[in-house]
Amino acid sequence: MLLPAETALPAPELPLAAGVFLLLLAPAIGSFLGVLVDRLPRGEDVLWRRSQCRSCAAALAPWELLPILSFCASGGRCRHCGAAIPAWALYLEIAALGVAVLALAAGGGLGAVLFSCLFLWGLLALALCDLLWLRLPDPLTAGLFLVVLIWAGSAGLQALGFALLGAGLGLGSFYALRWGYQHLRGREGLGLGDVKLMAALGGFAGPLDLPLLVLIAALTALGGGGIAHLRRPEQASATGLAQQPLPFGAALCAAAALLWLLRGLDLLWL
Repeated sequence: MLLPAETALPAPELPLAAGVFLLLLAPAIGSFLGVLVDRLPRGEDVLWRRSQCRSCAAALAPWELLPILSFCASGGRCRHCGAAIPAWALYLEIAALGVAVLALAAGGGLGAVLFSCLFLWGLLALALCDLLWLRLPDPLTAGLFLVVLIWAGSAGLQALGFALLGAGLGLGSFYALRWGYQHLRGREGLGLGDVKLMAALGGFAGPLDLPLLVLIAALTALGGGGIAHLRRPEQASATGLAQQPLPFGAALCAAAALLWLLRGLDLLWL
């Protein structure tokens, strides 16, 4: 897939001030991603509702919303009721900062860095949603697809065509797989959220790298399922490993992130 960074005209280097601002902003983005992960699967408002403790419903003061610092200062507990704050909220803020570091290390102009950040931040939120809720909210998958199309379109019609072809192949193949499994086994084997996610990931991978992305995701899901079986053998034996729902969307997101990393290291022919 042809990307803007690969066009004939080199992109201007990112100004140092912009890079510093991105690093300072990244944990706050991670905090907002935490809001999306916590509220979207519940069908709650993510823009206007004030942040509050899930246990006692106490509204959080501004100094309790400082990314990373507030969690560390409070010891990971609500100051009103002492309830534990989910550790994943802190990890997500740190991971969002790590994404910004990776995007800056990959280089490129402002557009390339912003695309990398938005794409990887989207993958983080979707993967965590799937791990926590076994759901992939439509606003997140649609937003990721839009980011991929805008970035591909900025490279020209050829890149946009490759992205649309990859999106169509990803969406179509996963829908066919979902339909076939449901009709053969009489039960759902692939969530509709995974099918929608493949529109964005197929657009990113393009038709050439799409099989590699799916292969990496399948191996990741099998490895994760095997680890879960080893850690909880009694539960796996009672329900059967094949009967346990696997967050395959999270595996797809991990595969897409690895593909982004391989491209950044120029280890793939694109």
